[in-house]
Amino acid sequence: MLQAEHHAKRAAEPEAAALLLAVTRLTLTDFRNYAAERIEVAARPVVLTGANGAGKTNVLEALSYLTPGRGLRGARLPDLSRLGGAGGWAVAARIETPSGTAAIGTGVEGRTDDEDDAAERRVVRIDGAPARGPAALADLIRAVWLTPQMDRLFVEGRSDRRRFLDRLVLGYDPDHGRRVGAYERVTRERMKLLRDGGGDDTWLTALEARMAEQSVAIGAARREAVLRLRGALAAGIGPFPRAELTVRGFAEDMLAEHAAVEVEGRLQALLRRNRAADRDAGRTQEGAHRADLEVVHLAKGLPAALCSTGEQKALLVAVVLADARLQAVHRGAPPLLLLDEVAAHLDEARREALFDEIIALGSQAWMTGTDRALFERLTGAAQFLCVAQGKVTKTDV
Repeated sequence: MLQAEHHAKRAAEPEAAALLLAVTRLTLTDFRNYAAERIEVAARPVVLTGANGAGKTNVLEALSYLTPGRGLRGARLPDLSRLGGAGGWAVAARIETPSGTAAIGTGVEGRTDDEDDAAERRVVRIDGAPARGPAALADLIRAVWLTPQMDRLFVEGRSDRRRFLDRLVLGYDPDHGRRVGAYERVTRERMKLLRDGGGDDTWLTALEARMAEQSVAIGAARREAVLRLRGALAAGIGPFPRAELTVRGFAEDMLAEHAAVEVEGRLQALLRRNRAADRDAGRTQEGAHRADLEVVHLAKGLPAALCSTGEQKALLVAVVLADARLQAVHRGAPPLLLLDEVAAHLDEARREALFDEIIALGSQAWMTGTDRALFERLTGAAQFLCVAQGKVTKTDV
């Protein structure tokens, strides 16, 4: 059992040497239930406690918008604005990275009911200068999260599993988000042309060539990340189950035996043949957006979807911890870990193993919970904050 003094010693070590990625100041403006709030912390784990509905998850969500993508809830950008506010919202942070200190910020100016328009108007600044969209943040900061809504990740639709995988891929390939975004834009453009009557054959062919090229690049990045994670997961992490990951999709499957240029050609030809079927279906039926992540509990030989709820949660935690270990080696620091209500859904042995691993990694994990007692093992290693009525206060350091 870790004692308080042992926690303190382990907490100090990452700050001095290993912990190189952390948020030390977070400023929220008209974000969710926060009118104007500044949170200053040290570069070590953070525990946020408070009643349900106090705004704990909102802090984690704000942190998730310091990275590319649609945040840990996948919310529409206009919905993030505080009720009663002037419209718009902003999240800013001072971060410590392997390259030094940086100031980053993102937000939406004004209010709109058009999701696409709002997405285009999300602005990003890095050290005070405008950046070319949220994708630029991937070069500076990385985050992986677990939320209670993800407890059904293995039994619901593939889209959530794919987004989870793509979030992991970003840790090894910062350009992955840009490719996914470009692929999604060209796919929408092709579908619009098909719905409107087909358009020019030459232009459709050019779009399909770009879709095939992006699909293969996306598939290759996903395969590489999964192969990296397999080794770490097979080795096991304490009481968490060993797991095997596989990414399945047209390009992902074919890349196992064929050269990328051949896979591109085959996918482009398939897209051309599928034009009428895609138009009638109202969706593109093949490509990077159809891939899926398969997870197997190795000790039981069972797909994750057939495991108990507790085992599924443990498998998710195992994947996130394995990823953090690999990123610590690959990029010099583990990612931020945003863990919403994770302690309440693990048994005592796994909860203690999770805390031990966070300390050993030197990761700045941001954790939430209603019961501070669940985090007592982190006394001396983490900093505890209380959340109430849109305000965040330190309870100890």
